[in-house]
Amino acid sequence: MLKIKDNVDLKELEKFGWSKNRGGEYAKHTANAYWLIRGKDRVIIFSSGMGLWSRTLTELFDLIQAGLVEKVVD
Repeated sequence: MLKIKDNVDLKELEKFGWSKNRGGEYAKHTANAYWLIRGKDRVIIFSSGMGLWSRTLTELFDLIQAGLVEKVVD
């Protein structure tokens, strides 16, 4: 499972096109995909109805390259 690091200010996600939704969580819509940073545990949730993996994985890769993501064991 991947999550945003605890020491990262979630406002940092706005540089990557993320925005707060009505529930106060950060979300991003891309080509037939929906990304969400889930509440207090900061887990990254991904949902896609199509299989546009190259484009959707680029979104995650950008966050990893910026040092914002860590792997956690569930």
